[in-house]
Amino acid sequence: MNAPVMEIFSSIQGEGLLIGRRQIFVRFAGCNLNCMYCDTPESRDIAAGDKTTSKDLLRKIQSVMTPDFHSISFTGGEPLLQANFIKKFLKENQFKSLLETNGSLPKEAKKIAGLITHASVDIKLPGHFANGYANDLFDREMEVINILISRGVNTYCKVVVLPSTKVDSLGLIAESIRSEISDPSKVPMVIQPASPLEYWIQHSPRLFKMSEIAGEQLEVLTIPQVHKLLHVR
Repeated sequence: MNAPVMEIFSSIQGEGLLIGRRQIFVRFAGCNLNCMYCDTPESRDIAAGDKTTSKDLLRKIQSVMTPDFHSISFTGGEPLLQANFIKKFLKENQFKSLLETNGSLPKEAKKIAGLITHASVDIKLPGHFANGYANDLFDREMEVINILISRGVNTYCKVVVLPSTKVDSLGLIAESIRSEISDPSKVPMVIQPASPLEYWIQHSPRLFKMSEIAGEQLEVLTIPQVHKLLHVR
């Protein structure tokens, strides 16, 4: 069994609740969505990855391991497209791991929910797509979150916001998440201002309003992409 892997590298996690942790990033090629704000658009094409076996992956991970290593981040692209490969790898190698997923593939999430430690589930807004928003996407995202928390995965939802994102829209999403998740207390929301942060010079008050309205429903944190500020991958 192999999977299309674009790159394997060690860096500091710059997003979400594991921010500041030293991770080894495994970036898979291939994605089933086409988000406007994607910061690795080259990873959408499955042909961009090199065929990699589980043994190849372990060898490359070991070659970049550092004493401050915390966990592996499976990212993409969309890593759940490679759920069978990830399942095999984690059964053979007991690493702590973070799944960074768009949450659109619940059947695939079930395959690995018992093997991963942390998960970041992107909640997509209609304004994130140039070519339309799938009507059932939110339902699939909620199903994935419920699968993960039922298996004890430390899970948070992440919402990328643009200066054009309506405050009320974020409030409605937070309310919907609270109503659809089996235990909302286990799933904080990370509001992630889209990079570059220069976008926000004239719009920072909107971030406070977004945090306030989301905070009526969920635990909320506002965290930018810190690795972009540090100029690291």
